[in-house]
Amino acid sequence: MTQYWPFPGLIRSGSLRERLIVALDFGSRREALDLVDRLMPSVRVFRVGKRLFVKNGPEFVREVKRRGAEIFLDLKFHDTAREVCRRAIEATRLGAKMFDLHPYGSFEVMARTHHEVSRLCQTEGLRRPQILAVTMLTCLGPASAAGADSSRRGLIQLAKLAADASMDGVLTSAHETAALRATCGRRFIIVTAGVRMEEESYGVTSECTPADAVRAGADYIVVGKPVWTADDPLQAVQEIVADMERGLRSGQRRTIETAPARARLD
Repeated sequence: MTQYWPFPGLIRSGSLRERLIVALDFGSRREALDLVDRLMPSVRVFRVGKRLFVKNGPEFVREVKRRGAEIFLDLKFHDTAREVCRRAIEATRLGAKMFDLHPYGSFEVMARTHHEVSRLCQTEGLRRPQILAVTMLTCLGPASAAGADSSRRGLIQLAKLAADASMDGVLTSAHETAALRATCGRRFIIVTAGVRMEEESYGVTSECTPADAVRAGADYIVVGKPVWTADDPLQAVQEIVADMERGLRSGQRRTIETAPARARLD
């Protein structure tokens, strides 16, 4: 069926400001906390990746949450189903809004993680985090163009598998957002990384701006360097959100072929 796309998933539970995720892994613990203080409440979700987490541990996540922010725990869990479930349970107890895991084609890991986390939340009265599968192609520039189509087909199959395993969505690159949105439907959460503002692209046409990502169907956009390197990080955030709004407005008249989530995953 044909559905108009002003991204219901993106606007259904908050403003665009709440759909911008600022990565904190570009600085020290103190610098990261200072940035959180400076950007709150204009930014509500912050990404904590492996470097920052390994260096500072769960207490850093608690410090950010005490400031009223939400956390995307981007640790890309990858192990046996049993071990991934254990880590997912601890991420849930830590209060992460979302976390991710490497699917690598394993339906068992994803389905079991979803089941165990859901059961934990029911038992302990916790909020269930959004669980994402990592489906990112690291490079789709000219050097990889010949294999891009086959790689994209594999990525789409992986996203289908994630949806069948009851994952809430995926973490993917800006280049893959449109294909995954068209395949997996409007209720499947897409977190997009690798976007840049136009002035940062240096004439590289493969770069995607926040507006591009929103038009393609992103629910959340992860941005780090453009904020960290800005003279005024708060102004940089405001410019990114404004660009997201431009993408939303220009995308409202476009149509794409989608079906309700799960319906086209056979």
